[in-house]
Order: sequence, then structure tokens, then C-alpha cells
Amino acid sequence: METIRIEKVWLTDTAIWIRTADGREACEKFSDYQRLKWATQEQRANFTTSDDGIHWPELDEDLSFEGFFHEKKSNPLYDLFMTHPELNVSAVARRLRISQSLFAQYVSGTKKPSEERFNEILQTIRSIGCELASV
Repeated sequence: METIRIEKVWLTDTAIWIRTADGREACEKFSDYQRLKWATQEQRANFTTSDDGIHWPELDEDLSFEGFFHEKKSNPLYDLFMTHPELNVSAVARRLRISQSLFAQYVSGTKKPSEERFNEILQTIRSIGCELASV
């Protein structure tokens, strides 16, 4: 898959925008991501970029550049993480021993996990729930 070359990244009061080297522009609304929705303007402005996307270390949120250009369809992982923003995407990825970027793509729907991987993800989240319930 070809890497999307990003020329510019900027924020408005309601969204983060990107412009590609070939002139396409797209945005993601903060309201679609619980951690970004409730973040301060200062927290939203504290992001880093890589070849693949945008990362907010303080908020533990990642957006892939690819995802900016995909139709937004609901998926079970997205719904789960939007309903439970206390779940930490990066921490779950670490428990699964998969890259945070790949896991963020599963959650955003950019990539679809195999049935086996999906079940492993759900089992890991259930395990976290059991650990929390035992406290």
C-alpha cells in the first residue's frame, strides 16, 4: 500500500485537517473520538506525526492518514472504544503484542482483523474487565 504524503496538518475548533502532497484535503471531527472530544485545545495541539498518521501521546489517541479518506462505517471495535473511552487503545495493543498503529486501524475500521484476531482482541478486553472487577 502506498504511503500518503502529507503536506500540512492543522486544527480548527472542531476538527483536525490534513492536506496531501497531491492537494487532497480531509478532516476528522474531534466529536467522533472521545479522548479528543473532551480534550482541551492545548492537549489537542500537542500531537506528533509520522509517515502513517497523527499521535497524541498525552491523550493516547492515534489517527491514521489513510483513515481520513475512508468512509466512516461503524464496527464493533470502534463502537466498543467509543462507548468506553477509559479503555486505552495503546495498552490493549501492547497486551496483544501487536503494533499500536495496526490496532488503531482495526479500531477505526481502516483494516479488518481476521476472525481469530477479533476473538483474541475481545478475549483480551474481557480479561482486562475481569482483572478490574477483582480489585
